[in-house]
Amino acid sequence: GLVYESLKPVFWSTGAQTALAEAEVEYQDRQDTAVYVKFPIATGAFAGKASLVIWTTTPWTLPANLAIAVHPKERYVVQQFQMVAQASSLPPAQSNQDGCVTLVLAASLVGAFSAATGWQPSGEPLQSFPGSKLEGIGAQHPFLPRTAIVLTADFVTMDTGTGAVHIAPGHGDDDYSLGKANGLPILSPVDDLGRFTHDVGLPELVGKYVFESNADIVRLLRERGMLVAEQPYQHSYPYCWRSKTPIIFRAVEQFFIRIDDLRQEALAAIKKVTWLPAWGENRIAGTVESRPDWVISRQRSWGVPLPVFYSAEGEALLHPEWIRKLADLVAKRGSNVWFELDDIALAQELGLPEGTRHRNDTIDVWIDSGVSHKAVCANHPALRDPADMYLEATDQHRGWFQSSLMTSVALRDRAPYKTCVTHGFVVDVDGKKISKSSTYSKPMDAGHFVGKHGADIVRLWVSSVNYTDDVPFSEEMFTRLGDTYRRIRNTLRILLGNLADYPAVAGDAVPGSVEFTLVDRWILDRLQGVIEECRAAYAGYEFHKVYHTLNQFCAVDLSSLYVDITKDRMYCDAPDSPRRRATQAAMEQIFGTLCRLLAPILVFTAEEAWGYRHAAAGSVHLQIFPEPQGNLRDAVVREQIEELLKLRAVIGQAIEKARQEKLIGNALEAAVVLQCDERFASSLPREELEEFFILSDLTLEPGQETGATISHTPHKKCARCWRHRAAVGTIATHPELCDRCAEVVEAHA
Repeated sequence: GLVYESLKPVFWSTGAQTALAEAEVEYQDRQDTAVYVKFPIATGAFAGKASLVIWTTTPWTLPANLAIAVHPKERYVVQQFQMVAQASSLPPAQSNQDGCVTLVLAASLVGAFSAATGWQPSGEPLQSFPGSKLEGIGAQHPFLPRTAIVLTADFVTMDTGTGAVHIAPGHGDDDYSLGKANGLPILSPVDDLGRFTHDVGLPELVGKYVFESNADIVRLLRERGMLVAEQPYQHSYPYCWRSKTPIIFRAVEQFFIRIDDLRQEALAAIKKVTWLPAWGENRIAGTVESRPDWVISRQRSWGVPLPVFYSAEGEALLHPEWIRKLADLVAKRGSNVWFELDDIALAQELGLPEGTRHRNDTIDVWIDSGVSHKAVCANHPALRDPADMYLEATDQHRGWFQSSLMTSVALRDRAPYKTCVTHGFVVDVDGKKISKSSTYSKPMDAGHFVGKHGADIVRLWVSSVNYTDDVPFSEEMFTRLGDTYRRIRNTLRILLGNLADYPAVAGDAVPGSVEFTLVDRWILDRLQGVIEECRAAYAGYEFHKVYHTLNQFCAVDLSSLYVDITKDRMYCDAPDSPRRRATQAAMEQIFGTLCRLLAPILVFTAEEAWGYRHAAAGSVHLQIFPEPQGNLRDAVVREQIEELLKLRAVIGQAIEKARQEKLIGNALEAAVVLQCDERFASSLPREELEEFFILSDLTLEPGQETGATISHTPHKKCARCWRHRAAVGTIATHPELCDRCAEVVEAHA
């Protein structure tokens, strides 16, 4: 009982000559002519003395007018007006001898009406009453020989117009519902091409396109003295998504799905789905709450047949067994069989009663895509049903997301997806949407950018943006993104270089015998935080957070701090020194983790880097995704490093000042006296602090205030590590080296 046939207004594309669903409608700004029109009161106390005045932006629908709607509870007035400006096109003959005209409209809109038309109130209202008092009276049609009945309706609003709404039951949803409730005929004197038929009642309009007839109708109103005022009106108007032509509301026999029978189940199913971003839930719920019945028939010569047959008497027949037979026939011979076979041949093929007919109507394409959960997921055991995630653009809350939801609720009483992720549109630097249907001077095909920049750069760009908003795009963005890519690639290269003499370990286990230094423990603690942040971001489909987390980790934590600080031990310590091996153990963890965290985004780069070190373990894409290790978390170390970074900044400022004053050439030439908290100063070895601050000569002094004093070190420069040390020049065998470097050179001579 969900599907029914009815004559009611639908979105109609005159360009495509077919009915449309809401999801097939686009909105564009458009300028039309809005008119204020008199309907002279024909019955009741004010018959022949006053006119109801309506406002409409679609003059072409006036030939289909059958009623006028007013709000039952709003106050209406009978008011005389006098023209004081030339905004009106009402001929003088239509006013009283004193230049006044008597109109009936909502009391709250008198001021707005006057401002828009130039007609100003003359004296106090002659009468005031609720709209319910107008119900049932007749008003003469402005140019056709019939009377419009006044009806009351709650949908009449007081935000625009006059509070009196022109009702054409064949050209609007509210109009149709009100007309049907009051027994009015459904008049729609327009054909498939949007041209007036003979039912329009005016021979001069027959065959004219409705939008081209607006000027004729305005002229006719002016000639009949029924035009109170006209004005250009800019508004958002529905257009056909395919033909890009303005659509009309038109009453046509179509098939519909009863949405009211599904609405509450659909709203309940929405609450059980994860919506990303979260506002997606309100958006789709709002469209489901207000959605009218779904028109599912289309007048097209291609597509999936609407499997409706008609008896010899014209009754629509929807028999499940006939539909099943037709589905089997289409599976064997294709959907064109519906169009290729005539009624007799099709009836014989399907074994239908003699005289059975069929029409060439097809099913809304949103049914096609909307039942993919049943046609694909439910019929393939390897796939999950319901699907883990549906991904589409912001316009699909009334499109695919909703068509999938409604069909799934109808068939299986649940949503077809666990999560819905919404993305914005790609726009140019001016905010203009870039699409396949738009003309654009630059190549916008992804293949162009993959060929020019590489697939990983394209993937990195996608991951770098917050796709839930519209995404600005330009060729220049790829150029800038190349810097980020090179930074990440260079980080992997540096890690590989530092691990050249360290045995490969492809897991997350850290050797228990390693004695990590403070900075090693800090970077491993930081790495666990990065893992946590990336896992959470991947789980939430927030790829831009993964990008920013990993970019920050590579650029700041690794390149600017850890790699820079440990460079001396990696290059100048003995190859098997404990602290060098500790750093290599940490770098092994970092490298393996980075490759796996980057793999979903930089698929080729991660695979290439991983292969240089862990080829024997197989592809990086087949590895276990990193998980944070609680034993490597260390809040105390985190606090110590935060304090050291503050001191590093103090020293850095002092060194920069000394360099500008030509006191020193670089930081390694500085003898630094650091005043800081005594407890903190005594908690770490001076050698470890010198390494962290990348200094040659550091002296600590307890002090209440933190500060640094710079002088030029008296020590000579080591030719190997470039540190200025007291031992340089004192070692007979290696006078150019410091004691550490001399020992390493001797051991590996």
